[in-house]
Amino acid sequence: MSVVQITVDIGGKPGYDCNGFCEYCYFKKVAQSDAQNPPEPFGCRYCLPFTKGCSFCRDSVREAYTGFKPLKEVGLETLAQLQQASGEISKITISGGGDPSCYPEFVDLIELLASTEAPLHIGYTSGKGFDDPDIAEFLIGSGMREISFTIFSANPELRRAYMHDPNPEESLETYRRLAHKIDMYAAILILPGVNDGQDLLDTVKWLEACNTKGIILMRFANSVKQGLILNNAPLIPDQHVHTIEEFSAIVKKVKENTSIRISATPVFDPDFNTPFVLATMPEILATFPPITSRATLITGTIAAPYIREILHQVGFDGNVIGVDKEIADLITIHDLASLDPSILENTIIIPQNALVHDQEVDALLGDDGERIVLRGPAMLTVDGETAMGMTKEEVLETERQGFLELINLINRYGDGTEVFD
Repeated sequence: MSVVQITVDIGGKPGYDCNGFCEYCYFKKVAQSDAQNPPEPFGCRYCLPFTKGCSFCRDSVREAYTGFKPLKEVGLETLAQLQQASGEISKITISGGGDPSCYPEFVDLIELLASTEAPLHIGYTSGKGFDDPDIAEFLIGSGMREISFTIFSANPELRRAYMHDPNPEESLETYRRLAHKIDMYAAILILPGVNDGQDLLDTVKWLEACNTKGIILMRFANSVKQGLILNNAPLIPDQHVHTIEEFSAIVKKVKENTSIRISATPVFDPDFNTPFVLATMPEILATFPPITSRATLITGTIAAPYIREILHQVGFDGNVIGVDKEIADLITIHDLASLDPSILENTIIIPQNALVHDQEVDALLGDDGERIVLRGPAMLTVDGETAMGMTKEEVLETERQGFLELINLINRYGDGTEVFD
């Protein structure tokens, strides 16, 4: 019998349906910016060939939703999924643009989902809607098995000041009770000078005492090149941002001071040595087919040195260019416009999820048909959030399959070979 997972989308808008924006929220300023300057869609791999803009690159990347869905609508959508399911329901995950803990009919929703007798998960919550710790016992008794919970700090005053949590003591107590009974994963956005020093170590110690399953450390971003592509930079004016090296050192220090499973984004996972663990495994790279063609690979500044190292170990003689954007999936047409055409090969491979329209990229980089531009594999590695729910073997296999696909793409279409369907 097949295993089925169901996602229950409750809708909601970041900031508006989560008891207010956190100081560091990625979506802070987006609505204000969009109202002043109606946004043009980025374009993406889902767009139709002759239409720039679709529901993903126009709305989803901005989480431009109208608000929480009524419980009746959520219930009907869930029932439809259950009726279509052809196997055992392994879990039901509650998700949405808003915070589930702030959903007005949260208790009724949980009671409805509990009637399925399937394990319940909450994909994300800040806990800012939990004003009575007794909700923990209700959730446990209703089949809740896993929650990803943004902590920021175990210091309630820091939660109050930076998360704008109206009930920080109650939300932290709710977390503590839940963590002693179910799998709780804590997310900590690290804000330099606020919760990155002794407070971070104290928070991790508190989380360990709570029996936390895992911690994801998240680097604060404050500029376009760090990923704020929605006309929303800076989130906090004059706020220092950790360099990748500084952030990596923090991750290492945390790992040295706890037995909890630690991962981080955009780098790194101390247990799995990701992203790009293949760079340190020449014995596996030796089994890869050699690269026999040339191409230019476009990626972000974080991934570029890793990809370059891995491909060069299997004979790659092309170039890997990291544009001025740290995260490859957040590359836009403005990043590609900065490239020097004279250093580009006849075949150009861009990230599959880059936020660009194919025709616009062809017009910019295609050199009137002299070059071909392709999208690469969906995943070459996994970030810290994804790795948290995987085994080391699964992570390694994801990288292995991704790079094999990339090598085959280079060998097939490199040197400007004509593309055939």
